[in-house]
Amino acid sequence: MTDLTSLTIAEARAGLASKSFTARELTDAHLAAIEAARVLNAYVLETPERAREMAKAVDEKIAKGEGGPLAGIPLGIKDLFATRDIRTTACSKILSNFIPPYESTITSQLWRDGAVLLGKLNNDEFAMGSSNETSCFGPVTNPWRREGSNTTLVPGGSSGGSASAVAASLCMGATATDTGGSIRQPAAFTATVGIKPTYGRCSRWGIVAFASSLDQAGPIARSVRDAAILMCSMAGHDPKDTTSVDIAVPDYEAAVGKSVRGMKIGIPKEYRLDGMPAEIEKLWSEGAAWLKAAGAELVEVSLPHTKYALPAYYIVAPAEASSNLARYDGVRYGLREGAKNIIEMYENTRAEGFGAEVRRRVLIGTYVLSAGYYDAYYLRAQKVRTLIKKDFEDCFAKGVNAILTPATPSAAFGIGEKGADPVEMYLNDIFTVTVNMAGLPGIAVPAGKDAQGLPLGLQLIGRAFDEETLFSLGEVIEQAAGRFTPQKWW
Repeated sequence: MTDLTSLTIAEARAGLASKSFTARELTDAHLAAIEAARVLNAYVLETPERAREMAKAVDEKIAKGEGGPLAGIPLGIKDLFATRDIRTTACSKILSNFIPPYESTITSQLWRDGAVLLGKLNNDEFAMGSSNETSCFGPVTNPWRREGSNTTLVPGGSSGGSASAVAASLCMGATATDTGGSIRQPAAFTATVGIKPTYGRCSRWGIVAFASSLDQAGPIARSVRDAAILMCSMAGHDPKDTTSVDIAVPDYEAAVGKSVRGMKIGIPKEYRLDGMPAEIEKLWSEGAAWLKAAGAELVEVSLPHTKYALPAYYIVAPAEASSNLARYDGVRYGLREGAKNIIEMYENTRAEGFGAEVRRRVLIGTYVLSAGYYDAYYLRAQKVRTLIKKDFEDCFAKGVNAILTPATPSAAFGIGEKGADPVEMYLNDIFTVTVNMAGLPGIAVPAGKDAQGLPLGLQLIGRAFDEETLFSLGEVIEQAAGRFTPQKWW
């Protein structure tokens, strides 16, 4: 029998339908793979008993012909999604003993459709980071290595555990969240496919908040088709989330393989950065050539406010984080540090519970929201955000269907290589933050490798609520580039 962990979701679905193997066998294969790969630190909590229970229930349903669209598919869940009666920490000490009495909307939809929970995946603390080094459970290791080197590399962040687990075949797909690139950057670093849907497409209810006007959940998977299959279950209107948009969810899988002939693809000149590595430039040109060969038309476009996106993002996101994280005070749930009075308890709890990066962002956010600075920083950043959104709207008004850009400015870097300078770390989000600022969908697809054999990704940015076009275009790049997997060393 083929190694069950190497199957795509589409292949596993077919195998389960034809009774080539059971959901229990598929689950057991993944649980064994997780056990053998603990060195990657992708999972912060394994749930083997729950997984086997769920798989057994699915097998009984399949036997009756009642299996859902994800029946028996084993998934990993980012530790930002509340899972009922299963510890959910956002990878922060401040939530180290939190067991939610409720289920996030997205995970409840996955279980409704028959998916199996393997465990909770590591992420940067409160999703704040671009390398998965800020987690209280320690950094995640990328299953990829440079050719001829044993240096441990980051998987990207904040959804590093999700990307690492999918790339190393420790789950068939994973939930992730993206506030400034946290789905697309780790996907690019690990040769997986990650899509950040349009803001409002997937419910945020039951997901630990970082920056509420930017956060959006989405899947990380091993192929474009698998990402589309997961999106069909994850998307949809949720009355519990006031930012959730009530429009029909299309059949995303049907968009995979559709012709892209006649589509207009924008190539933004502002993304050609000074000092951009030649291999990123080459990859971008190759991606454009593949889309052209498939019948798409390439046009140069201008997004003039791109250069302000990163500084504006690092005002808006910390401001919202400062507000959202005010609730972690030791009073109702989570960590509580003893003290003589309530003010001291707040101070002790937050000082002990939050890591350095979270404290830094809370301080920045509190500063830009304070009297005397609000207008100079926060208000101005929101005005810049409106201009960034208008740049995209102007492009799409001229008939552009999607925009092609690099996903990251480099391949994965070593653990500890960029920790000393936070600004250097923030620059990793240079190609991705505009998409969150404008609320648009963006997909990262593996497109090649660098000189050291590490994966590189390309990003496609689409019109609001037009994820289907991104799946069609993404599949063209995937077919041309081929799929690649890391060599097993763990």
